[in-house]
Amino acid sequence: MDDRVRDILEWIFCIIIAFILALISRYFIGTPTVVKQRSMFPTLQENQRLILNRTYRITKKEPERGDIITFEAPSKIYSKWEADQANPVAIYESNPEGFINRFVYYTLELSKKSYIKRVIGIEGDRIKIENNKVFVNGIKLDEDYLNEDIVTQSEVFTDFIVPKGYVFAMGDNRTKSTDCRELGCIPLEKVEGMVVFRFWPLNVFGKI
Repeated sequence: MDDRVRDILEWIFCIIIAFILALISRYFIGTPTVVKQRSMFPTLQENQRLILNRTYRITKKEPERGDIITFEAPSKIYSKWEADQANPVAIYESNPEGFINRFVYYTLELSKKSYIKRVIGIEGDRIKIENNKVFVNGIKLDEDYLNEDIVTQSEVFTDFIVPKGYVFAMGDNRTKSTDCRELGCIPLEKVEGMVVFRFWPLNVFGKI
């Protein structure tokens, strides 16, 4: 084989290996992301750059109350007439067919819409939203991360128990957030990552 051809093949092989390793790292270890909406204000603001921790896909460590997570956006937003307090779960209808479409959707995430929210309840927790306040297992939730003028209202899911294998999450900017109050609880397999670090802008550089 000609040395020039061999060199080209070696470079192609190295590029392929690097691409595969980058995908594995992105899927199982961590990846950067950008805040695109105001639903987590003031904790997170638009255009801030974050690092998502995805090692939970290896360790199986589940999100805890207070964690900020990203998850695949559900297909349906419930109305108050559709909500079943006994079955408060999000609906997912997207099911890409074929290896390439699944690879693009689930691994490259090029056509997937995601939300970023704070975990308020984990499996087994009773969540009650009443009089503009949030109660978890009968105890009023102390939310010092909210702006003073923020209240929590819900006309859809208001009093329910988080099912096994699910989490309940809301944005910190409650009046500007589409979240589990209308979406239902999120299955753990739809959680994409946990926010651990902010690297831009530099004046807020550091751990979340």
